[in-house]
Amino acid sequence: MTNIKKLRYFIETCALKSMAWLLPRMPRHLLMVLARAVGTLAYLVDYRGRGTALENLRVAFKGKYGWWQRHQITRRAYQNFARTYIDLFWAASVTRDNWMQHSHLDQSARDMHAVSRNRGIVWVGPHFGNFEFMALIWGYMDVRFTVIAQDFKNTGLTDIFKRAREVSGHTVIPQQSAMLRMVKALSRGGNVAILTDLNVKPHRAAVIIECFGLKTCVTTIHVLLAQRLGLPLAPTLCVPNEDGTYDMKVGALIEPKPEDSPQAIAQQCWDCFEPEIRARPELWMWMYKHWRFLPGDGTDDQYPDYANGEDKRFAKMVAGKKL
Repeated sequence: MTNIKKLRYFIETCALKSMAWLLPRMPRHLLMVLARAVGTLAYLVDYRGRGTALENLRVAFKGKYGWWQRHQITRRAYQNFARTYIDLFWAASVTRDNWMQHSHLDQSARDMHAVSRNRGIVWVGPHFGNFEFMALIWGYMDVRFTVIAQDFKNTGLTDIFKRAREVSGHTVIPQQSAMLRMVKALSRGGNVAILTDLNVKPHRAAVIIECFGLKTCVTTIHVLLAQRLGLPLAPTLCVPNEDGTYDMKVGALIEPKPEDSPQAIAQQCWDCFEPEIRARPELWMWMYKHWRFLPGDGTDDQYPDYANGEDKRFAKMVAGKKL
C-alpha cells in the first residue's frame, strides 16, 4: 500500500469515527436538516449516479413523470439515502427503553415479532426507506439477525460500520462463506436478513424476474435458504416519516415448498415491494444500475442507456435455458 493511500485511509477512518461520535449527540431535528443538506449536495455533485437515477425513472415509469419531476424524485432519493446512513450512526443513542419513541409497528409487525421468537425466519427487503434502521429496531426487540455486509477496501471503515450495525445485537458477516454461516444461524432458530433487490451477474444462484416490467437478474440466496430449511420469508419495509420516526411494515409470510420454482418465489418477494416503491418512489435507491443487461442484442429504448446485450448468459436465462 502506498503512503498516499495509507494517508487517505487514515483520514477517512478519522472522519467516520468523528461522525459516529457526533451524530448520536445531535438533536433529532438538526439531523433531519443535515440529511436533506447532505443528500442535496450529493445529488448535485454525483452526476453519474444522478444520470443513472434519471434513466431508471424514465424506463420504470414510462412517461409518467416529466423531466422536473424525475429530478425532484432523484434529489429526494439522495436525501433518503443520506438519512439512512446518518441514522445508522445516530442509532447508537437508541436503546431498548426508547426505541418505541422512534418507530411504529403495525399489527403485522407485532404478529411477526411473536412468530420470530418460535422459529427462524429469512427476512427480506429492498434498498427502500431506511433498510439499516429496520434491522436495528428488530434487534432492540430481541430479534437478532445474521446480516451480510460487503467489506470496504479500507478495513478501518469496515470495522466502524460493523460496530454500528451490531449495536442492537446483530451479527454482521462478510460475503465469504456467508451461505454456510447463515444456514448454521437459521438451523439454531435464528434469523437472517437479506436485501434482495440488487441486480447481480447471471449465475446458477440467480434468476430473472420482472421489475417494473423489465427483466433483471437477482439473487436467490433467500429462496434457497428458505427451501433448504423449510422456513418462511418475511417481506419487510421501514418507511421514514417527516417527523423523524419510522413505520415498520411486514407483509404476509411466504412459505416456499421444495418443489416451488426459485424464480417464482423471487418474483413473489419482489411483487411485495414494487407497489410500495411505485407509491413512494423517492424512497428507493434509483442511483443503482438495476437493469444492467438487455434481453437481446443491440439497443432497446425500454431499457436504460447503460444496459448492454453483451452478456450471453443473461439472454440464455431469459430464454429459460440452464447455465
